Amino acid sequence: MYTVHKIAEMLKYQAGAVVSRTIIDQPAGTVTLFALDAGQGLSEHTAPFDALVQALEGSLEIRVSGHEHELAAGELMVMPANEPHELRAKTSAKFLLIMIRS
Repeated sequence: MYTVHKIAEMLKYQAGAVVSRTIIDQPAGTVTLFALDAGQGLSEHTAPFDALVQALEGSLEIRVSGHEHELAAGELMVMPANEPHELRAKTSAKFLLIMIRS
């Protein structure tokens, strides 16, 4: 059965927390929904594959290889493979992280 979802409603904010829900987890890639309370984030790391960040609500600060970018609801960017990156919610924010492995 096919189901239609309002993506931003699939996950609720939690005070002082990062919350995530995996929507697709396949050998070819993943789609993960995140909800970050203001000031929360993902610490610097690298990934062996490109990752696309699609902002759904709020505002994010993303740092890739030392370069800062702001991402608002409705915007997206690609974080290149093997480049150190981190992100932080300027306001409470929800985003999709899409990683294709092949």
